[in-house]
Amino acid sequence: MREWWIHVGLICIPLVAVYLHIPPPQLSPALQKWHSAGEVFHFRGRNIFYRDSYGALGSSDVVILLHGFPTSSYDWSKIWDPLTQRFHRVIALDFLGFGFSDKPRPHRYSIFEQASVVEALVAHLGLSNQRVNVVSHDYGDTVALELLYRYQSTSSHRTVLFPTGIFPETQYPRLLQTLLKDSSFLAPILTRLTNYVIFQKGIGEVFGPYTQPTDAEFWDMWTGLRYNDGNLVLDSILQYINQRLKHRERWVGALTSTYVPLHMIYGPLDPVNPHPQFIRLYQQLVQRSTITVLDEHISHYPQLEDPTGFLNAYFNFIHSF
Repeated sequence: MREWWIHVGLICIPLVAVYLHIPPPQLSPALQKWHSAGEVFHFRGRNIFYRDSYGALGSSDVVILLHGFPTSSYDWSKIWDPLTQRFHRVIALDFLGFGFSDKPRPHRYSIFEQASVVEALVAHLGLSNQRVNVVSHDYGDTVALELLYRYQSTSSHRTVLFPTGIFPETQYPRLLQTLLKDSSFLAPILTRLTNYVIFQKGIGEVFGPYTQPTDAEFWDMWTGLRYNDGNLVLDSILQYINQRLKHRERWVGALTSTYVPLHMIYGPLDPVNPHPQFIRLYQQLVQRSTITVLDEHISHYPQLEDPTGFLNAYFNFIHSF
């Protein structure tokens, strides 16, 4: 009996080793097209991927799109073309550690650094003196809050939209996120053990039951995560949840005191920012903001679950000025 277990162990060890070093999946044609249409710029020796499309003639308006965790700029693909019909330039980037950008490890990822990445991109594109509209989601919300804090004195030149993920007291991370951000012992193991099935289940939980991604869309999200071994930096990036708690007064304070025109687009099925607790707190603290609550079956990714509803809400907000 003892020899049998030894043989099983000898067989399993190399199999596990191969599994933990499984190569990332190939880019789908859709993801390859997105990648090919982008460019990179250098930030402190790192490559940052971004898309920059020129659109509507006769308009000088620029919009920058800030994606969430754990996905990438590809989150905006369903609304990209309609945005180019409204804005002169539509810009999106992959934050450091995400998508097609570099994913250094070890590295102390922070919201402050990501905000500096956005500033560097704006300067790289010659837009430092241009009014910029910001659309943010999830992780990108906190980056936008840091930018809002930095530019309060010139905030009248910016329009900012926050879909979700603002108040740490109303945010409920997934179990795996909690384990990764708080367990220094388990995190390196869990990042290597995370596979497509686990990823699909976790992402599926933050979409509505009637708005689930297709198999191809799930796979593209997973491919973007695995690109450049992005799964191995999840625990480092997830420290943003702890940073939200630590710097709550800085970021929520900037949100509640700003005179920037704000609009919230909210999916009421969002389990990360549950209804009605989240929206009530937002209405209480951010009284200058307008709000759109989408259909009751929309969850955490409104730009993917209901692109038309999302765009209608955003364009109504933009056209109100």
